[in-house]
Amino acid sequence: MIDVPVGLVESQHAYAGEAGRAFVAALPARVDEFLERWELSVDGPLMHGVAALVVPVVGGGRQAALKFQVLDEETEGEPVALREWDGDGAVRLLAYDDGTGTMLLERLDAARMLSDVEDSRKAVTVIAELLARLTAGPAPEGMRRLSDIAARMLADAPDALRRVADPAERALLADCAAAVREVADEPGDRLLHWDLHFDNVLAAEREPWLAIDPKPLVGDPGFDLWPALNNRYEPQETEWRFDAMSGVLGLDRERARAWTLGRVLQNALWDIEDGRALGAVDLDIARRLRTGLNR
Repeated sequence: MIDVPVGLVESQHAYAGEAGRAFVAALPARVDEFLERWELSVDGPLMHGVAALVVPVVGGGRQAALKFQVLDEETEGEPVALREWDGDGAVRLLAYDDGTGTMLLERLDAARMLSDVEDSRKAVTVIAELLARLTAGPAPEGMRRLSDIAARMLADAPDALRRVADPAERALLADCAAAVREVADEPGDRLLHWDLHFDNVLAAEREPWLAIDPKPLVGDPGFDLWPALNNRYEPQETEWRFDAMSGVLGLDRERARAWTLGRVLQNALWDIEDGRALGAVDLDIARRLRTGLNR
């Protein structure tokens, strides 16, 4: 049996509650179960993030990776999206178990992340080119919808903003809500990744870079730009990054601006709900989008 990494245990206990504790407790036996079921052998050190365990494996003459994570609203759409993309810009799904959410994925090079690329403009361009491919087609039925997310944000915003003590921050978030309100009646129908930041892009043999770990939903591609603005934040690069991604994806600039402000609002509502301070980087992104992109 494997030893569950301490970092994963701590994060699951802290953020996933009872479901996280149950997930961690079941992991050793679950790993053994799928190694046997899919005739695999462990082929390297275990890897993990905040929410998932990844086990490098080999079987049937090929290298692959087993991914284990808690099944929830975000993760249940991952295999659907990966099947839809079928390796076009994203890691390829080789097998999936509906009952546990266990995935067998093609092996990418975890030692070479896009975050290791020193030139942030090159990294953002890679993100933009991947997003252009991933969001090129309509989403399959039954996935989370941006329309529902936007409606909840707009419903929750008035009460939440009253809890923001700083008047300038409150006004800024009110502007974010107003921007979302302008575009909420056209939420889009594309398949979105939702979390394509630099650490979620790995090198591969068959392509230079591929996306991993989607939290997919149906919506406007403008809602997918925020991670590459926030990641490795460089304030003076905000407008360049936004323009570069909007251009590669062929997006309407003002609609993309509004949906990016929507991501800031979404994060702020989570912060307010959890009693955390508002994210300083997000607030700065919102200020720059609000004042620098209306031209």
